[in-house]
Amino acid sequence: MAGPWVAAFIKNAENPNYQAFLHGCDRVAAAAGARVTRHIPTKPDDPVEQAVLLRGVIAARPDAILFAPADDKALAPVVAEANAAGIPLVGFVNRMAGDFVSFVGADDEAMAFAEASYLIGRLGGVGKVVLIEGPETAPTNRDRARGFRRAIAAAPGIVLLGTAPGRYLYEGGRQAMAAHLAAHPVIDGVLCTNDTRALGAIAVLAAAGRSALVVGNNGTLEAAEAIGAGSLLASMDYCGFRMGCTATQAALRHLAGLAVPRELLLPATVVHQGNHAAWLVPVEQRPVPEWAWA
Repeated sequence: MAGPWVAAFIKNAENPNYQAFLHGCDRVAAAAGARVTRHIPTKPDDPVEQAVLLRGVIAARPDAILFAPADDKALAPVVAEANAAGIPLVGFVNRMAGDFVSFVGADDEAMAFAEASYLIGRLGGVGKVVLIEGPETAPTNRDRARGFRRAIAAAPGIVLLGTAPGRYLYEGGRQAMAAHLAAHPVIDGVLCTNDTRALGAIAVLAAAGRSALVVGNNGTLEAAEAIGAGSLLASMDYCGFRMGCTATQAALRHLAGLAVPRELLLPATVVHQGNHAAWLVPVEQRPVPEWAWA
């Protein structure tokens, strides 16, 4: 008989951290004799299209669903339909209402606080900073925004000039940074809620002949390369590969009747010049992490 079928839902195909997530899913599933199918909106982060995709999968009745909602509130009714159908769900990245076997993610507010504190430390506690945030529909963005602002509030010498939306996408980061540059003649630091936007911001800074310390989040290979090159100050190890492995392990353990904690929070580490080499290893070459939860 064929092994379990796990349907994995991500929000867009542009973020390399989601691609790393899917690679982790595939690796764990292959080792367990299971299969993973990928379900991705063609329009990035589109909750309407994601709802259609989810309803189609519910009708096909997979053994389990891994789900990161594009909009935690808009997708709640469809998640309720999956619950009513008795299909186990494992949530990741964005928390939302519904009956989930487990949630795999991180403490986003604490992670953003650590990220902002690192930047503030490198600025010597004095400077003008801007934020490049994601959509309000993403719980990760709301939590990370709180962490950023809490760190800034604790640093009297730091001035928050403003914020602009970057939609968790490279082009969004470019547009947000261009808006900040047009509005502010001096910017010392840029806080971005993911690496893709941070790299977009760096490209605009370079094209404008401006400089600022920029931090991202996700610890992607591309970010590690930029840290090594000196264009990106730091990132956070919000590892999509490890998240994909863990979410798939959680789903398969549940299907096997094994206990799975309701919350699996992955540790987050600041990635910087002093330690970035460990993140230069492609996800294809990284070992699958062992199950580490009781």
